[in-house]
Amino acid sequence: MEITTSNVSQAAAALTLPSSKNSSVLSSDFETFIKMLTTQAKYQDPLEPIDSSEYAAQLAQFSMVEQQVQSNELLAHLTEQLGGSNMAGMANWIGMEARTAAPTYFVGAPITVAPTIPIGADEMFLVVYDDDGAQVQRQALPTSNEPFLWAGVGDSGTPFKTGTYTLEIEARGQGELLSAVPAETYARITEARNEAGTTLLVLAGGQTVPTSGVTALRETL
Repeated sequence: MEITTSNVSQAAAALTLPSSKNSSVLSSDFETFIKMLTTQAKYQDPLEPIDSSEYAAQLAQFSMVEQQVQSNELLAHLTEQLGGSNMAGMANWIGMEARTAAPTYFVGAPITVAPTIPIGADEMFLVVYDDDGAQVQRQALPTSNEPFLWAGVGDSGTPFKTGTYTLEIEARGQGELLSAVPAETYARITEARNEAGTTLLVLAGGQTVPTSGVTALRETL
């Protein structure tokens, strides 16, 4: 009876089984593997004995499979633990205000804007777009990185209606456009959820952002 690497390949198939079954399948395969080796040694040709190095190679191959299965189970377990602890940590963020570049939901209260100015800028503008993408405001700003309040009031003095707005910081230098990027604003976090292994934060107004998109946190003012 000959044992080849195909026997080891059969054991490797256990890697594709659900983690809850990997241990029992691996144990069963290992017992079968040892029985096959024992039978092979028992019925080997005395005139052509099996090279002991073949035994060592076969055992080493199976050991590699066993270690891989155990590593996969450990990684899966760690992933579950990290996912749970991450969600538990995110629970502390709910109710706080996150600074992101997501569109902002305006309900009549001033919104804090945190601009970023590129090197060489000598002019800066705040450009506001409504939910349909139409420009509704354009106003000059000081060339400063200091946060400021956007009141949500049009040039005529009439407040904008409640809704989602995209605020953009446009920077110019010597009359040339240097950058036009979404402005970072603060919004209250209302929910944290896990989708496909990614933790998403839901902001007031319904916008969702990944935790990697949060650049600052503060207590709700």
